[in-house]
Amino acid sequence: MPEMEYLVRFSQSHETFRLPELEALAIVEGIDLKVISYSLESPFCIISLPSPLDAKRLITRSILVISIHELWGHGATLPDVHASVRSRTEPLWSQYLSCSFKFTIDSYQGSRTNDEKLSIINSFAYLGFAGPIKMRNPDEEFILFEDWPWNSTPLGIENPKYFYFGRHLGTSARETLPKKLDLKKRRYISTTSMDAELALVTANIALAGPGKLVYDPFVGTGSFPIACAQFGALTFGSDIDGRSIRGDEKKRTLRGNFEQYGLTSCLGGMFTADLTNTPIRKATLSTEKNDGVMGRIFDAVVCDPPYGVREGLKVLGVKDPEKCPWVIPKGMEMYKDPDFIPPRKPYSFLLMLDDILQFSAQTLVDGGRLSFWMPTANDQDQEIPVPQHPYMEVVAVCVQDFNKWSRRLITYSRVPDAEVEPAAIKAYEQAKAERAVEEGKTADDLNPFRNAYFKGFKN
Repeated sequence: MPEMEYLVRFSQSHETFRLPELEALAIVEGIDLKVISYSLESPFCIISLPSPLDAKRLITRSILVISIHELWGHGATLPDVHASVRSRTEPLWSQYLSCSFKFTIDSYQGSRTNDEKLSIINSFAYLGFAGPIKMRNPDEEFILFEDWPWNSTPLGIENPKYFYFGRHLGTSARETLPKKLDLKKRRYISTTSMDAELALVTANIALAGPGKLVYDPFVGTGSFPIACAQFGALTFGSDIDGRSIRGDEKKRTLRGNFEQYGLTSCLGGMFTADLTNTPIRKATLSTEKNDGVMGRIFDAVVCDPPYGVREGLKVLGVKDPEKCPWVIPKGMEMYKDPDFIPPRKPYSFLLMLDDILQFSAQTLVDGGRLSFWMPTANDQDQEIPVPQHPYMEVVAVCVQDFNKWSRRLITYSRVPDAEVEPAAIKAYEQAKAERAVEEGKTADDLNPFRNAYFKGFKN
């Protein structure tokens, strides 16, 4: 009998996120995963795994997988499927002769009449299953998946383009976790809180899990720390505006959200700071071989930084210290006042991206992940390139499209110091210096995405 393969049934959403999440979960669970067949155009993915138990473990916390199945056969026609089932799995049939079972037909983008379904199910009679048929809670469920062309029913297309037949092994957390963390039921949110589904997907891609330290430098009301804590990570966060963390200082607070979900044991700490003025110790970057930690503490940095559309980006500081020399001394006197709002100055969008990567390079352990969201225009002439850093290797770029613009979830892995080329560091520093010279002073000058947004993304 050939090596067993497995069929992953993905959800019909966030196509570019699906495979990166699955591959990340294989790393989290320590499973040897090989992708055999996958296309963004289809929710079906054939993979190779060591065992059925590994298949169940792989998708336990997945958000974009619906279910996983032991793949018994597949083909472009039903006769092809039957031939595949016979050649691949005949030695297995005897294990299921007397157990209760049911057959299901899942028609993606298509439909069947009940008579057609019954005829197809009866065509598998050669399997010889003699146990009772149970539509609820059977011992085993066998599913025939049909992958139909788009709009097949109104177009009158008679046959699917492909079939997969398999034994159901397990379902994911898709129907439970997003509902549990649903923003509509959360005590405290803001207009920029990330929805539960994408926050959980981000946490998965960032490899959040027990024993991991995760930090969000733009924490807001805590969507990402909550998602990472749900998977057992110890979470930390900061925000330039402490009011977003404190809320009403009663139940509607960031901490109150952790209490709502019983996750306070995974709440490490939250504080007021911005990325350019952080109390977190940052390690000196090196090109020498070391222990892979060297003073770096985080396993993941996860964030959705501000896009600067409604108001220009700001960092702590004074725009013109010579005109307002009293601001900083006064701030040093008043900073402990709960109502104190520190002065801020304009901040470049591209410089913020550089700072996120530089901070992550200095605080992530080797193999640690940075997963952050970044907006960009869809037009190639206005598109913002994926930021690069010599110490950070791009792992995945996932895209959520909004017609004229989109936002990307970009994930990097921290490269060991000894693997970083000095020439790459020199080229990076030169490019960064050139960007700094080109910066302007207005909110539009400092933010190419904001500028394009208010021009309707027209050249």
